[in-house]
Amino acid sequence: MHSGNKITLFDNFQANFGKLVAIKTIKCMLENLNPENILFLDIETVPEYVDYSSAPDHFRRLWEKKADRLRHTEEETAASLYNRAGIYAEFGKIICISVGFMHKGILRIKSFAGDDEKQVLTAFSGLLSSHYAKPEHNLCAHNGKEFDFPYIARRMLINQLKLPHILDISGRKPWEVSFIDTMDLWKFGDFKNYTSLELLAAVFNIPSPKDDIAGSEVHKVYWVDDDLPRIIKYCQKDVITIVQLFRCFRGEPLLPAEQISYVE
Repeated sequence: MHSGNKITLFDNFQANFGKLVAIKTIKCMLENLNPENILFLDIETVPEYVDYSSAPDHFRRLWEKKADRLRHTEEETAASLYNRAGIYAEFGKIICISVGFMHKGILRIKSFAGDDEKQVLTAFSGLLSSHYAKPEHNLCAHNGKEFDFPYIARRMLINQLKLPHILDISGRKPWEVSFIDTMDLWKFGDFKNYTSLELLAAVFNIPSPKDDIAGSEVHKVYWVDDDLPRIIKYCQKDVITIVQLFRCFRGEPLLPAEQISYVE
């Protein structure tokens, strides 16, 4: 057999073996998790300034460099692309963090939201430090490892807030990090796959969280329409969908509306 074929077969074996290990690990992990020890969450972010012209000079220059890498057509400019700045923790801010937690079979939903990001993050940090600081506690979000968790941590540092223990993962081994990602669970070891929460909701017959606005519209709803309550409602729907998806992964039925409550 050609040595190149041997390498290919070995690589395929490694890849398939890795996927099998991942599937067994995920199944075992889900079966052993206590849902009451998990804080499900979603965040909504917007550009830090209402538009490109409102940003300080040095941030405009820095955004121009970023926009150069985002531009697909000659018509696109730093100004026209600025509504995407909220995706990046260096140029955006968090306006809402919605969380969900299970207690005696009831899913309780709470939101931290406002124009003052530091107040939002301080309140959320207080929840983590007081109720989610033990080894058995976990945070769960969809695409959370790539977006929500690092975004929150970065914005806390920018706002000169101390990271709660569960977010301070510096120096920890992978198995010591208390993050659960529903998108990561769906990959089953496939590192190339991206599946939106909306698509997975459709696949598992979960009511769509995108029946009002989409993520791309949050910038306009916040900065133009000045409708933060609408964004909070949208964020809460995402959290409920994440919880329902997590239950589907565990082979559990969807929670009925009467088992979902909202906490001030």
